[in-house]
Amino acid sequence: MAFLIGQNMTGGYGGADILHDCSIGVEKGEIAVVVGPNGAGKSTAMKAVFGMLDIREGQVLMDGEDITSLSPQDRVLKGMGFVPQNANVFTSMTVEENLEMGAFIRNDDYHDTMEQVFDLFPILREKRRQPAGELSGGQRQQVAVGRALMTQPKVLMLDEPTAGVSPIVMDELFDRIIEIAKTGIAILMVEQNAKQALNIADKGYVLVQGRNRYTDTGAALMADPDVRKAFLGG
Repeated sequence: MAFLIGQNMTGGYGGADILHDCSIGVEKGEIAVVVGPNGAGKSTAMKAVFGMLDIREGQVLMDGEDITSLSPQDRVLKGMGFVPQNANVFTSMTVEENLEMGAFIRNDDYHDTMEQVFDLFPILREKRRQPAGELSGGQRQQVAVGRALMTQPKVLMLDEPTAGVSPIVMDELFDRIIEIAKTGIAILMVEQNAKQALNIADKGYVLVQGRNRYTDTGAALMADPDVRKAFLGG
């Protein structure tokens, strides 16, 4: 049983199901990626695991505990960090203030964690007094990830972290994500850049129309001719 798993999830918005018996999960210290064509329900599956969407069937388990009925806020208290694709920084606040906002659930001294975030993303230390709205897209993503790390999560969930950034910035973000996983944090992410994401993934889920089409290690999916042809451009 994975450390975090959304198991056999069926549900959607209003009356329409987007997910059909869909399962995604991740182990501590590992990177699991969810890929597939547009409209496959990738972000919906992620939101279901985070509790932003009611599922009619299935359950979400974290460390063996059923958290299906918990609100997103309560899931954060349990150790989930979620970085949405859009509107994920407070643009008028400085980088440092954004990170402080991430520590809102903590009653202890969080400055060590902030130092760790600055070590991970040195550009943020340099720009700590600048409003986040003045940063580049890639730097804003670093702020968003850094803010999620301030809660000291056990699981970090990223919804298309490399959307709209250059290939160089994407590679750099992926390098940082690998570093974060090495600290023992479980990383579950939805990614449009399927090839690059599967390259760094311990586990991959290929979704099509809200259903699991392929589930395997990242390496096995990369090597599968059917997956390559259908989803990775040959």
